[in-house]
Amino acid sequence: MSRGIPSWATVSGLTAAAMAAVSVLAIQASGSSPSGKPTAAGPTPHPTATKQQAPQAPPPVPPHSDTGKRIVYSLSQNRVWVVPRSGPTSTFLVQPGTVPAQVGTHYVTGRNATGTGADGVKVEHLVFFEYTAETWVAFSAPIDDTVKAPPSSLHTGAIRAHRGDETKIWNNTVIGSTVVVLK
Repeated sequence: MSRGIPSWATVSGLTAAAMAAVSVLAIQASGSSPSGKPTAAGPTPHPTATKQQAPQAPPPVPPHSDTGKRIVYSLSQNRVWVVPRSGPTSTFLVQPGTVPAQVGTHYVTGRNATGTGADGVKVEHLVFFEYTAETWVAFSAPIDDTVKAPPSSLHTGAIRAHRGDETKIWNNTVIGSTVVVLK
């Protein structure tokens, strides 16, 4: 130790320097300036501190899609609405086949609990409603619940939905039920 500086002064000086360094590091880590206001590159607020956004409401049943109990299928939106006689309407996205349904009002012509699609996929809850371009157009759900686009080279009218969604179509249709197809 040097002779002219008492040891308590050395310890105090080192302690003060360490406290200053820790304070600077704490301020940098918190993203705040010494005034307590966030710096320009401050941290993102905690999710509970931000205003929670309400989940987006599903799109309503399109206008001019008939009335009463029905299935509405929008070609442009790849979306189905299941409109029951009473109770809430369900809506969900579907994966169309390579042969599109024709715009207009159709009626369920057949139903099969299980089957195999033109693509070889095992499916359930097949609901047939149109025959066009030498193929049947039907809603169905893959047994393995994997919904994917068919190969473009395949000629299929399969409109695939997830199993839970397809069950809603199945439970709300019988032979003769209305299916409205929109652009």
